[in-house]
Amino acid sequence: MSVFASLVVGADGATSKDGSSRAISSGIDRNSFLARRRTVDFIFIGGETARTEPYHRTPVPVVVSSHSMVNALSDNRLAHWWNLSPVAAIEKGIKKFGPEVLVESGAMMLEHLLSLRALDGIYLSVTDVKGGDGLVDFESIVQNFSNVVRHTIDNTLFIEAKTLK
Repeated sequence: MSVFASLVVGADGATSKDGSSRAISSGIDRNSFLARRRTVDFIFIGGETARTEPYHRTPVPVVVSSHSMVNALSDNRLAHWWNLSPVAAIEKGIKKFGPEVLVESGAMMLEHLLSLRALDGIYLSVTDVKGGDGLVDFESIVQNFSNVVRHTIDNTLFIEAKTLK
């Protein structure tokens, strides 16, 4: 089983710009992101991410943990909207779809899952975009892990961090 998060941030730590993470992403980040999500059993997101990001088509099932039962993804036949805590939704998703999970939620959900030690690792992409919203200190996120690998491609820094300290 592996539960990895995926997050793109701008150089200043912004997680969104103009209401979406798409404006933060680079072309090379987008290609890496799309390839990664085809290798997992399901994608996990929170309700806010479901309402603000484009999850209407996904290559694998997408599990949404939300207390609001207004399903923003009713047009995605692979979407499962569950009124469960994030950890309970991930556990149910593992039983239903398989053990490889990609968490694509926002920074608040990421911090929550880190505090519960519910992540095995994170894929961070740091682009040169500045001036967005939802600032996070991505270096402090990385410090939660003991195995960190960094490499840069086309002005995008890729950080893969695993093994919680």
